[in-house]
Amino acid sequence: MLPSSPDAPLGGCTARPADHAACRAAIRAGSRSFYAASWLLPRAVRRDAYGLYAFCRLSDDAVDGAGAQADAVPRLRARLAAVYAGRPADAPADRALAEIVARHAIPQALPAALLEGLAWDAAGRRHPDLSSLVAYAARVAGSVGAMMTLVMGERSGEALARACDLGIAMQLTNVARDVGEDARAGRLYLPESWLRDAGIDPDAFLARPEQSPALAAVVARLLAAADLLYARADSGIAQLPAACRPAVRAAGLIYAEIGRDLARGGLDPVSRRARVPGARKAQLLARAALTGSLRRADRPVLPEAAFLVEAVTAMPRPASVPPVAVSPVVLPPLAGARPAWWNLAARVVRVLDLIEVLRERERFGGAAPS
Repeated sequence: MLPSSPDAPLGGCTARPADHAACRAAIRAGSRSFYAASWLLPRAVRRDAYGLYAFCRLSDDAVDGAGAQADAVPRLRARLAAVYAGRPADAPADRALAEIVARHAIPQALPAALLEGLAWDAAGRRHPDLSSLVAYAARVAGSVGAMMTLVMGERSGEALARACDLGIAMQLTNVARDVGEDARAGRLYLPESWLRDAGIDPDAFLARPEQSPALAAVVARLLAAADLLYARADSGIAQLPAACRPAVRAAGLIYAEIGRDLARGGLDPVSRRARVPGARKAQLLARAALTGSLRRADRPVLPEAAFLVEAVTAMPRPASVPPVAVSPVVLPPLAGARPAWWNLAARVVRVLDLIEVLRERERFGGAAPS
């Protein structure tokens, strides 16, 4: 586990407007799906989300992209240390990140955890059990959820714990959906003990991924674990600024629906890719707009994600850092006399459908399949 640095210097670094513009441009060119999704965020959150994601994206590319080098992770860790020392590298993403972590008092343990998860990917690390997989998901997804929660202006332990739950749940859904695609790329994320319990040899499956009733049972088991975390995460949404809640709630509902689509397709992640049709997205977005999240009794943070929450609670917001002022998302009205919430939902469906097309283009080298 990477140590947190709650006392690391955070002040004294101001990114230039050109740095934030460069982060936005880099995301628009290199991660079009995230750029489209970012329009669901309030404007006050969006700029810093670009800066955070730009650093996450360049880190992922350095470790796992074309031309990745063996020393990529040590170099990234050195750059991150320089950010927290107030001496960021001469790069827009580094300067933007230095400003963002200072403004929102983001402890170094959070982005460092992401780098550790990327290092596990680079090493081809496999997971003997669910706890190992959850520990990986906490690093590559829970850390991002926690950072975004801070950017949204909320830093209570309960909200952060639930943000980690949501990020981990979404990553487990990704793992279930991408079993075949990952195996064909030489990667295996499913808990190996679960595979063996089902009579599947992990090495044999990796060499020749095939759908089977046994694999379907393992996928069902993973989706059930994700569903428990989606349910846990819901209570944390009520603690976010009101303008951020619908997008976060919708993200959870739609990701959980990927699991439902997997089930409807016979729990086959090898020969088909689960998707959520636009009409179903509209239903879920309407549900997200009309229903609130109930505050429930605090649940303990997952042990695998506890270090993320502890790093934040050890570094409370400095008095000089005001809460984020978040205004409602303003989207152009659509024609027709439907209620405002439905027009918003319809607009978001269009964005999400665009995201799906752009993801397909990214996967297939620029040309979406017909």
